[in-house]
Amino acid sequence: MGIFQAIREAAARVASVSQSVSLDRNALEVLADGLAGAPGETPGDDPAHHRRENEEATLAFVLTLDAVNFGSGWFPHLQKRPGHSGYFTIAASLSDHFDQAGTMDCARMAKIRGEDCARIFGQPPGQAPVSELMDLFAQAWREMAELLDARFGGSFAGLVEAADHRAEALVEILASLPLYRDVEHYGDVEVPFYKRAQITCADLAQAFSGSGLGRFEDLDELTLFADNLVPHVLRREGVLVYQPGLLARINAEQEIPLGSDEEVEIRAVAVHAVECLSQAMAERGRTLPPRSLDGLLWQRGQSAGMKSEPRHRTRCSYY
Repeated sequence: MGIFQAIREAAARVASVSQSVSLDRNALEVLADGLAGAPGETPGDDPAHHRRENEEATLAFVLTLDAVNFGSGWFPHLQKRPGHSGYFTIAASLSDHFDQAGTMDCARMAKIRGEDCARIFGQPPGQAPVSELMDLFAQAWREMAELLDARFGGSFAGLVEAADHRAEALVEILASLPLYRDVEHYGDVEVPFYKRAQITCADLAQAFSGSGLGRFEDLDELTLFADNLVPHVLRREGVLVYQPGLLARINAEQEIPLGSDEEVEIRAVAVHAVECLSQAMAERGRTLPPRSLDGLLWQRGQSAGMKSEPRHRTRCSYY
């Protein structure tokens, strides 16, 4: 079984027995009706989707950014840029660093430390709990550098070319890195998500306009990039229903531990819901694969209304 099919089947199994998160089919149909006539995902300001001065710099930026595209559990403590969310603070800071210090390469990544990351991302050095995140960012970059050096001659292009235009192959390569291995267990079910590895494929496709190093023959096989924002949007739309105890903990901004039944259910039922939503859209004559629905729902999650209520927070290297 391929990785993407394994994600879908595991998510469906969790959704069928989930105790704290359920799927409201009526609300899903209402959302599908609303999305059927809505405009598609609009180009945004995400630096991960923009070409830089050349192909090498673009590729290095996307892979370097997605290597640290996590930390939402720490974001309430992050020193953010004015008007920027946690993610956009990280992305804009890294973009500025590329502009000022040049393209990140394997040699520089191999030597990075937490205090270097604090400087790059505009955070006070050594100040917990954000210092924990900066240390993880540095670890993620060092592990990426080790992979590049060991298998691809230190080349970002070599890594992507090894996937031979197959998103599934690139996910497999990235999933060999410890901080990318986004797999949990729910009872006796192994539940893979691979959020960051999958979104790397989507970001490369955007940055390279679906050609060259951004061409993936199986791009539409990607699933939802399960994080903590899209499930929140689905809950606010009534598609996901949380049991009162879980919702109370989220509203009280209590951490939902990684790998707990509730945390796995939130992400897995969201993955399954978007699969069902994609099918419902097809029945309405509009083809929107899960990766495209992810973009639409993620953009919807940027609104002040969506952000007016807490979403679940989990400290991990996966989202």
